[in-house]
Amino acid sequence: MDNSLDIDQTGVIVVDVQGDFTILKQGSLAVQDTDQSYIDKVLAATKQLKSKGYKIFATQDFHPQNHVSFYTNHKNKAVYEIIEVDGRTQILWPPHCVRGSENANILIDNDLFLAIIQKGMNSKYDSYSGFFDDGGIKTGLDELLKSYKLDTLIIYGLATDYCVKATAMDAIKSGFKVFLIENLCKGVADDTSKSALKEMKLAGIKIIPVISDII
Repeated sequence: MDNSLDIDQTGVIVVDVQGDFTILKQGSLAVQDTDQSYIDKVLAATKQLKSKGYKIFATQDFHPQNHVSFYTNHKNKAVYEIIEVDGRTQILWPPHCVRGSENANILIDNDLFLAIIQKGMNSKYDSYSGFFDDGGIKTGLDELLKSYKLDTLIIYGLATDYCVKATAMDAIKSGFKVFLIENLCKGVADDTSKSALKEMKLAGIKIIPVISDII
């Protein structure tokens, strides 16, 4: 895979840059190093891509109060505990990105996006990926991107080891070429982020250190 991009066939997905995932907004699931400088960097890169003519999309975690991933919805369970739900492994998170809450908001200018794909709205299923939830139900992102005749994606956002990885991996499975911008992503933990980057690279995802290396 080379680094040449056709702007008409390349889309950009900004993954879950929301208040609850940032230190800036004292989020309940704040990812390391997500201060104002990180948000500014993501905003500047997204504006640059938009100005060059790339089609920009965003994903947004958007959970109901009774979501299966919230530890508060499981009696006598602790935050970050791993349980089984209907044969699936489920990490229990603090309540986050509850629809209608301020910290569910995307922190960069929403006018930059052609569309925002909301995920995790079904209380029974988690949805790390922007393409499918854990029950295999499509979000509509795949069809939307293909309606614009896109075959290549630039992906960045939060968090490297969870929603970014899941979205990038499902993009590959859906037939897209994928470029991940490493310095525009932040992970929950260093070890799982390194592992995620290795797994993505092995899957055929091109890891690009900075946006200027590709545009």
